[in-house]
Amino acid sequence: MDKLNDFSDLAKEYAEKLIAFLPNLIAAILILFIGFWIVKRVVKYLKKLFAKKDYDPALEGFLTTLVNYALKALVIVVAISQVGIETTSLVAILGAAGLAIGLALQGSLANFAGGVLIIILKPFRVGDWIEAQGVSGAVKEVSLFYTKLDTFGNQEAVIPNGSLANDNIVNYTVNGKRRENLSFGISYDDDIKKAKEVLMQLVNEQDGIMKDPEPQVLVAELADSSVNFSVRYFASNDKFWDIHWNMIEQGKIRLEEAGMTIPYPQRDIYVYDQTKMNGTKEKNQ
Repeated sequence: MDKLNDFSDLAKEYAEKLIAFLPNLIAAILILFIGFWIVKRVVKYLKKLFAKKDYDPALEGFLTTLVNYALKALVIVVAISQVGIETTSLVAILGAAGLAIGLALQGSLANFAGGVLIIILKPFRVGDWIEAQGVSGAVKEVSLFYTKLDTFGNQEAVIPNGSLANDNIVNYTVNGKRRENLSFGISYDDDIKKAKEVLMQLVNEQDGIMKDPEPQVLVAELADSSVNFSVRYFASNDKFWDIHWNMIEQGKIRLEEAGMTIPYPQRDIYVYDQTKMNGTKEKNQ
């Protein structure tokens, strides 16, 4: 009889605790359902937002997955705390694990962060001709960790995004036009004004050189053996190199046809007859 009473008291005690605990359990379940529903809506909104932007698909998938799991973990922690379980230790363990993983993957995380910055800020796009990290080439691919370039020699250069995002980048394509600065030299005996006229006429004949800003032919330097001219103009990217090669070739031809002399470095050498010099010294003695 006593055992029956003890069991009855124990059942009554646990029933009272269950009734007291039930509101917290229901609240935790509601937090899970409502929280997961909100997370789902947030992730859906992010996907729509990314769809409107020209972001890399890999970055979109990674960010939406990261936000999804991070928000769900937060909801679970809140739900656990609602039922009275201490979450401080759990958060500390997760933080320590995240720190350890971050230190182990420091280089990869730096490349990833650089890739995110490049994709979001867009200092260059696929197809742009850039110069960075001592390499120049056309951008072939921008991924989360590496950027690939096709160089002038048709080699593929792979640059880590961590280094790329923290160094100088020269984008030759983004402005749609480039400025050229060619140098031509003539002899000091030649007519400067006539040389300027020849070079300016050649510039004006080129299809693709822009009139605004206006091209210039300037005397840039009085060098040791030549008067050097600077020929400056802007040209569209698609015609830049064709004009560049043609200007160099035709510049020399036109100047020579106009009677100009294109000098090259010269050095005067004086040769002395040592026997005569010795004879002169003997006479003086």
